[in-house]
Amino acid sequence: MEEAKRKAKAVVVGGSIAGISCAHALIAAGWDVVVLEKTPSPPTSSATGAGLGIDPLSQKLIRSWLNQPQALEFSTLPLTIDHEQATDWDKKITWTLTRDENFNFRAAHWADLHSLLYNALPQGVVLWGHFFLSFSVSDAKSVKVSAEVIQSGDTIDIEGDLLVAADGCLSSIRKTFLPDLKLRYSGYCAWRGVLDFSENENSETILQLKKAFPELGKCNYFILGVGTHSILYELFNKRMNWIWYVNQPEPDLEGNSVTTKVSRVMIEEMYEAAEKVWVPEFVKLMRETNEPFLNAIYDSEPLERVVWDNVVLIGDAAHPVSPHGARSTNMSILDAAVLGKCLEKWGLENLNSALEEYQSIRLPVNAEQVLFSRRMGRIKQGLVLADREPFDPRTATEEDCVKLQLRNIPFYSEIPSILM
Repeated sequence: MEEAKRKAKAVVVGGSIAGISCAHALIAAGWDVVVLEKTPSPPTSSATGAGLGIDPLSQKLIRSWLNQPQALEFSTLPLTIDHEQATDWDKKITWTLTRDENFNFRAAHWADLHSLLYNALPQGVVLWGHFFLSFSVSDAKSVKVSAEVIQSGDTIDIEGDLLVAADGCLSSIRKTFLPDLKLRYSGYCAWRGVLDFSENENSETILQLKKAFPELGKCNYFILGVGTHSILYELFNKRMNWIWYVNQPEPDLEGNSVTTKVSRVMIEEMYEAAEKVWVPEFVKLMRETNEPFLNAIYDSEPLERVVWDNVVLIGDAAHPVSPHGARSTNMSILDAAVLGKCLEKWGLENLNSALEEYQSIRLPVNAEQVLFSRRMGRIKQGLVLADREPFDPRTATEEDCVKLQLRNIPFYSEIPSILM
């Protein structure tokens, strides 16, 4: 009886959106939670990062975790339209490929969403500046996690009933169980940037951009060239988010990151290349953005399991995914919510059953969404697929174009029954 009455405790490694969402979901399920995050302090609104799209189910889950549910609307913008258009800059023309006016996502800056979720947690849940070192699982099914306190250099041990690995696509905890799992390079990288135009919202750059893309503020623009594509949408607080995917050999990455360092020369070469592909209004936006950065795009083959004893993977640790289904953040939020409900349903005394149910719900969905996102990226980048010719927007049929819509992703509007 004592085991049933004792409050269960989870140690979450990783304080990004997956880890913070997990803290909310597990606290709601009656668990104590400690989150270990290596960065020294919470990110600010000026933190490096970029835009992301929040789907309707994730919006509902986020609101359930916030003290003021309406705060989500006050820090995001609607993305009611998924608009795919093509450009042929040789002929100086653009045209619509397909359009979904019932998209119903919301656009957020990563740092804004993180702050919203983090500030709604009880104080002391997240231990900033704590670098995960190792873990061990005892015969009694408790887990001990060791971490270095970066400021002092001291090592601390934390014991719990469950270890949640929310430590990203390069997860060191996953590597313990799957040492041979390698990330798969997609064949392309993404130049990304966010332009803050709050001080100059009537600048020629912004006025011309809004003339060329008149539905900014409610529309997610996907712009397809031949063998390349880009994305453009507006963020809350007068910011413009852009991405340009470029086919290229795999870059050399330093450290534990998929973001590669860029020189001024690389940035200038990117601008020059952009002028040969994109409309001038879009290129001008790129040129005026401070510190554009380059992400190498990776995913992995879908995992066959994400649970080992009382260790569970969530977020990008469980399913490294390319960004073309707008899934990474949404999958992470849903992982957290499902895990919380499974733990609440089964209780600590049936922890294995809870984790098995979590795995059975999320594994098939995540696998299909990872593969869909991979396929979508290859189509939009004009790369080879075994069952079709490379996509060319100049010759694409209406049927081909409709398949580009994000609502085609498997399980797009499905809600797991455990959340109902």
